[in-house]
Amino acid sequence: MRELTYTTAAREALDEEMERDPAIFVVGEGIGERGGNFNTTLGLYEKYGPERLRDTPIVERGFVGMCTGAAMAGARPVVDFMFFDFVLDAVGEMINQTAKIQYMSSGRLKMPLVMRGAIGVGGSSATHHSGNYYPFFAHIPGWRVVMPTTPRDAKGLMKTALRSDDPVLYLEHKLLFNIKGEVPEIDADEAIPFGLASIRRQGSDITVVAMTIMVQRTLDAAAVLENEGISVEVIDPRSVAPLDIDTILESVHKTGRLLVVDEDFAPCGIGAEIAAQVMERAFDDLDAPVRRLNGLHSPVPYSPALEAAVTPNRNQTIEAIKALIAE
Repeated sequence: MRELTYTTAAREALDEEMERDPAIFVVGEGIGERGGNFNTTLGLYEKYGPERLRDTPIVERGFVGMCTGAAMAGARPVVDFMFFDFVLDAVGEMINQTAKIQYMSSGRLKMPLVMRGAIGVGGSSATHHSGNYYPFFAHIPGWRVVMPTTPRDAKGLMKTALRSDDPVLYLEHKLLFNIKGEVPEIDADEAIPFGLASIRRQGSDITVVAMTIMVQRTLDAAAVLENEGISVEVIDPRSVAPLDIDTILESVHKTGRLLVVDEDFAPCGIGAEIAAQVMERAFDDLDAPVRRLNGLHSPVPYSPALEAAVTPNRNQTIEAIKALIAE
């Protein structure tokens, strides 16, 4: 094992796969010589050149359409959106073409296209640069939606995404870019499958399913609650399309309580889907109602104080866990 940052680990996966497969190329704004707004392609332009690291104008729907066509023709494009909010300009293309072409062609055409971008609240990025949007795309047949939370997962899930014949949304919370963690040596070539949740912490009193940055905050909360005699099991889905509901059900069978913690909005969110499936399939295992802790249903403010006020934090997670334990 080595210790790498989240960004370095994901970039290493991209580098290794580009070296292995000449069909992979990257497009996006500032991803060439500059190396990307978040250093996602730093150093790769010098190695692979402008044909495979192609800077684009600000024309999201244009290069999504171009890369959809390239994937249909056998290439393996990667679209680097910088901020995932920018994907919204290309939604029509993504739903009606990218997501449906394999079905429309009866499987004759593949869609090996990876779209990546920064999500989440933090850094006073304001309302046009703080979106999550993963529940929306998890609703669309055809898309794979993955959200790594550790450097090891960032690399392993990126490798799986780049080898997939399906379109993949690879979403990176901006507050995770600089965290450090253990990553296997290069020769391990670890590709982490989609639809396989990770139990980040074993526990017996309550199950908490947390998304992206909230995994870290929930682990911090669980460490505090351990001193008070409360044992919290923390599950990181890692992907929401496909969703590993079986791991969640097994945990609920053991603990009898479920809290879903998500920075994104509650209405029609991933927490609602998880709650519905658990209520349908594990009602008799529950000792209390399924609860959710979400960010406020509001545009994200620019002010740091207001930004913090709309986002769940460690203390709110602690209180939500205690309240559910008390039921």
